[in-house]
Amino acid sequence: MKRIIAAILTVCIASLAFGGCASTPAEKPASTGTQSTAEVVSKAEGNKKLTVGFAQIGQESGWRDAETASIQFYAGQHVDTIDFKFADAQQKQENQIKAIKSFIEMGVDVIGLAPVVETGWDAVFTEAKDAGIPIVLLDRRAKVSDDLYTTFIGSDFITEGQNAADELAKLLNNKGNIVELEGTVGASAANDRKKGFDDQLAAKYPDMKVIASQTGDFTRAKGKEVMESFLKTYGNKINAVYAHNDDMMLGAIEAMKEAGMKPGKDIKTVSCDGVKGIFQAMVDGEANVTVECNPLLGPQFFETCQKLKNGETVEKWIKSQESVFRADTAAKDLPTRVY
Repeated sequence: MKRIIAAILTVCIASLAFGGCASTPAEKPASTGTQSTAEVVSKAEGNKKLTVGFAQIGQESGWRDAETASIQFYAGQHVDTIDFKFADAQQKQENQIKAIKSFIEMGVDVIGLAPVVETGWDAVFTEAKDAGIPIVLLDRRAKVSDDLYTTFIGSDFITEGQNAADELAKLLNNKGNIVELEGTVGASAANDRKKGFDDQLAAKYPDMKVIASQTGDFTRAKGKEVMESFLKTYGNKINAVYAHNDDMMLGAIEAMKEAGMKPGKDIKTVSCDGVKGIFQAMVDGEANVTVECNPLLGPQFFETCQKLKNGETVEKWIKSQESVFRADTAAKDLPTRVY
């Protein structure tokens, strides 16, 4: 089964720009006048398809690309039953808001959103609610009242931060200086992974301290840049790095190597996501632990959207299944990774 999944995702990732994922919206029905029998039949037939609009953050990381691929691949495999509208916001909230407004105008059945930041959604979410269109949040939360969205599908980011703290404690024997690479400012994943980590240190590990923390914006290039700055400022005082995602850690590993250090040995590493690149780094002895955050949410997303179209009730939080992976099993785990 794992080989089958890997093969599917290989095809999936190769088709990120899959043309069938974007389709022309249907014309709006007239707001006045009497419909003919043909018009009524046509409308009924059109409603058989599940119409979903999804506003993705962009292409900030390998994890994000895998999530996009999972969603687009599922939609592409079900073109007979799903009419999928996709928007790439290029890491800008204003682009996501424009996309949501466009989906409302199209009259989609469900709107999906991976919010680039937590705040600033009340007005456009209210527009969707007034139009009778449910909103499904995917992998990141938004700070809005519960009545403005239907469900959240994704991880427990606070637990991920707590797990990261526990893993670093094992690596450091409960004592050491940590530098932190934070995700995008205002993003729920960054906020919660930081809170979970900080709270766990305060509660259980008084001799472990974060001596510097700065955003790396969830990207490899920025993670490397920030780590270079940390190394210049703190040098050998740094015992470990905690990164809110693997891509930033992969950038930090490059910075450590260029500075003549041995990542994973001189400086311990714990990051979040579980992308294939960090498993290779663990196999190479350059990383220690990754706390998984599963991006393969396409099936869960569309199954939930179909339930909402059918008028069914769904849970407010649909959790994804995840684990923690360490260097000692990375060689065995690597071939099973599909993103």
